[in-house]
Amino acid sequence: MLSKHIGTPGNRSIVDCDPSYAGEITDIFNEVILNSTALYEYQPRTLAQVQAWLQQKSRDNYPVIGIVDSGNHLLGMGTFGSFRDRPAYKYSIEHSIYIHKDHQGKGLGKLLLAEIIKRATDQQYHCLVAGIDAENRSSIRLHELFGFAYCGKVRQAGYKFGRWLDLTFYQLLLATPDTPVAG
Repeated sequence: MLSKHIGTPGNRSIVDCDPSYAGEITDIFNEVILNSTALYEYQPRTLAQVQAWLQQKSRDNYPVIGIVDSGNHLLGMGTFGSFRDRPAYKYSIEHSIYIHKDHQGKGLGKLLLAEIIKRATDQQYHCLVAGIDAENRSSIRLHELFGFAYCGKVRQAGYKFGRWLDLTFYQLLLATPDTPVAG
């Protein structure tokens, strides 16, 4: 996937992340893994794992969208992928957004979520799903701002930092696809 600048909100640009961003993506993932409940993972990811992840996203036609500053440094990223692997779920995707710890609270999540919704619409998906830790109030507010509806909670779905974590689900239904088909 080639990096291309898509928009310029202020002194930032929205880009398609190519392998040159793998190191910065790894840093963002690992900070989130080690210091938050936004990812229910324990072990930091290696650069090789992130490179393979980027390759798989490209093969599956799932974007990895970044926001960079004027020096082309990654401030945050978002992506989506399959919600479930059975054919009848083909119009549903699950997305995620991660912002570098030094750039949270600056509206970058809004820019990324808007781009994710645009890309999902362009790719003819119908249902966007967000799995959000129940205590992540900022992510919940962000999704509600974009019209996502609460769908339910899986209590004690994860265990991290010595405590049980509840996972909430939010969804946004799009007018697409134009002509849905089974199979």
